[in-house]
Amino acid sequence: MPRPRAQLVSLAATPYYHCISRCVRRAFLCGQDPLTGSSFDHRKQWLADRMQLLSQIFAVDVCAYGLMSNHFHAVLHIDRDRAESWSEEEVAKRYTKLFRHTVKQARQLPPEQWQRKVKQWRKRLWNLSWFMRCLNESIARRANHEDRCTGRFWEGRFRSQALLDTGALLTCMAYVDLNPIRAGITTALEESEFTSIRQRLLAAARSQGACKQLLPFVDQAVATEHSIPMQFGDYVELLRWTAALVGAEPSGAPLPANATLHKLGLDSTGFVGTICNYARRFFTMVGQVHRIDAESRRRGYKRRPGIRGAQQLYRTSAA
Repeated sequence: MPRPRAQLVSLAATPYYHCISRCVRRAFLCGQDPLTGSSFDHRKQWLADRMQLLSQIFAVDVCAYGLMSNHFHAVLHIDRDRAESWSEEEVAKRYTKLFRHTVKQARQLPPEQWQRKVKQWRKRLWNLSWFMRCLNESIARRANHEDRCTGRFWEGRFRSQALLDTGALLTCMAYVDLNPIRAGITTALEESEFTSIRQRLLAAARSQGACKQLLPFVDQAVATEHSIPMQFGDYVELLRWTAALVGAEPSGAPLPANATLHKLGLDSTGFVGTICNYARRFFTMVGQVHRIDAESRRRGYKRRPGIRGAQQLYRTSAA
């Protein structure tokens, strides 16, 4: 039986999470349906636009995303401190953009009840489940209206995966951004439609610096912002290096060392292997062995999921 999301998400362990949602029966409800020939590619733009809107309302930042024909990936950062710093009126203003009538009715309540409502809304505005609910439910309703049908659009509740350290964050982001290349849809980052890396590269090409809709890298962020703890140029170089190796015939020889991976204690061969076999190696959490040990104990797991994958991915056990 699935565990409650509250047991799977712990900001004490990490603020970074990889979320995945799949269309019901894995049908191509967001792409070109091979059976009917109908195209639903426009729904990917719905997802991108909705995700961008929600990131401006919630205290949840988008690090990376990849929108495919029958599923999507999102790497998210939860910023609870930002939500706690908002005034009551700011919380109400943001929540109004999601549930206008709810806020309108609540404004008629006595002060004590109003404050309790605002406290509840504040908590929801940094909650991963509420972010994904407002994303998935909106797309499902819109798609069902377009298809003139009812019922499930997504196969079930979204999957969440804790990214327990910087190496895990980098690996997951690379996996998400390289999804179209790994699937054989394209061979270039610039042509990887509906991915965060393409959006970032387009912003850089337009001399806009960091993409405002995505969490910036450390060299793009202002001093007061959270940021992805790596240089953007290093990340792009790593993606290009990995893209050239994904799908290549394995030679059996170890791959040449990559400077970015070396800094994070990641093994080059293990990294490329993980990008190609990510879903097989990791399920509920990604990180170094000792971090998986600690998180497994916190969740009360009898087994330590992803230990073998961590041993293949990480070159050292350093923090």
